[in-house]
Amino acid sequence: MAEPVHIDFRKWPDRRHWQYTMERLGEDEHGLWLWAPAGIRLQRGDEPPKPSKRLYVKVVQPDAWWCPIWNEADEREIYVDIATPAKWSGITVTMIDLDLDVIRYRDGRVVVDDEDEFDEHRVTYGYPADLVAKARAVTAEIQRALAERAEPFGAVGDQWLHRARALDAERRV
Repeated sequence: MAEPVHIDFRKWPDRRHWQYTMERLGEDEHGLWLWAPAGIRLQRGDEPPKPSKRLYVKVVQPDAWWCPIWNEADEREIYVDIATPAKWSGITVTMIDLDLDVIRYRDGRVVVDDEDEFDEHRVTYGYPADLVAKARAVTAEIQRALAERAEPFGAVGDQWLHRARALDAERRV
């Protein structure tokens, strides 16, 4: 088994959100690629854990204000969380999810999700004005990149997803 990486997604300012473990898949100019087979344990906040439904890959970039997931066999091809840049502590990578998500569906549609949640939380939790501006700017940037299939949202993510599928198939033998 490859070296594990614990994903610690938080909500502003520092509330527990999604928790799960992935494995290192490789690294390239886009960042550190991670993968997880179907069935890994996902836990949101204090809810009971549940198994993931599918294999997926994620890339973590040190200075990016976004974190994408490529889904296998899901109508959502790529799901990008708008989040604070990743911070590492040992095998744990922590990001604060800023509610906004940009999704590219397999039919090519690109949508921004959870704008209402973002607007509600920016008031409820007092998001600083510069954080709000950065999150909105990055959302627009990612929306364009997904629509244009700019890398890593073109062929690169699919290549890493293919590697993860092959690794998963090897393990099942």
